[in-house]
Amino acid sequence: MDVGVIGAGAMGRNHVRVYSELKKVGSVGVFDVNHTAAEDIGKRHGARVYNSVEELLAKADAVSICVPTRYHAEIAKKAFAARCSVLIEKPICATSQEARDLMTVAPEDICVGVGHIERFNPIVGEIKKIMDTPLYIEMKRHNPASARVKGSSVVEDLMIHDIDILQNILFEKVPCTLHVAGNPDVCSVLLQCGKVPVSLSASRKSSKKIRLIYIEQEEFTIEGDFMSQEVTIYRKPGQYHVEDERYVQENIIEKVMVNKLEPLKLELGTFIDCAKSGRPFPTNLGPLSIA
Repeated sequence: MDVGVIGAGAMGRNHVRVYSELKKVGSVGVFDVNHTAAEDIGKRHGARVYNSVEELLAKADAVSICVPTRYHAEIAKKAFAARCSVLIEKPICATSQEARDLMTVAPEDICVGVGHIERFNPIVGEIKKIMDTPLYIEMKRHNPASARVKGSSVVEDLMIHDIDILQNILFEKVPCTLHVAGNPDVCSVLLQCGKVPVSLSASRKSSKKIRLIYIEQEEFTIEGDFMSQEVTIYRKPGQYHVEDERYVQENIIEKVMVNKLEPLKLELGTFIDCAKSGRPFPTNLGPLSIA
């Protein structure tokens, strides 16, 4: 299958790199209005550089749209007209109405997906298997300020990953009610997923990059790090005592074996498989009510 990448920014460069590494992909093409950037990434990964979106779409079976969000709908409609399967980096469009309008014109015979890379992080499946009766969940996704991100809030840029994991993996088909406090760069959210309280926080003002999930259950606590792809289970203490006026407890700590893989490679590989077979890409949204 021949693929193309529209947009040679930070995310587009990664898409070109990964497509060039996938055996199931034939040729790789790239287009960007910044022709120099497109040529640079093309030379680095053996991708053909095209002079227009239309020229690329005429040669590709599937494309990744990695341009700024405000151009997503415009480019996606051109891909639909060319009958190319499309993976659109999140957020799908600049507004929810624009996204609804876009979906009404999507052809039924192509695959249309939205890039939710963290859903393909190996720790998500492991945590899903371990978690059964959570009492409390906390997820943190903090970033230093970045000049790369423009035109979207911290919820659309960062927290959207954790909302997606909650709604589609951990609490599939369970309605969640949320309360939001924050601003475009820092946000805290308290949700009630069924009977489970969930705390989410996201920031683009942090001095440290954080990607963590913390789950408390009756008999153990789960901690996961999305960056290191590590999952740790802390069993309840077998002993409590005071030693030299200090409170001491002894825990059983388990490290979960995680098959560490690049989430983007899993995501793009899944997209190509779906485009070939006609299967839907796994990005259906669950019920979410805002209080």
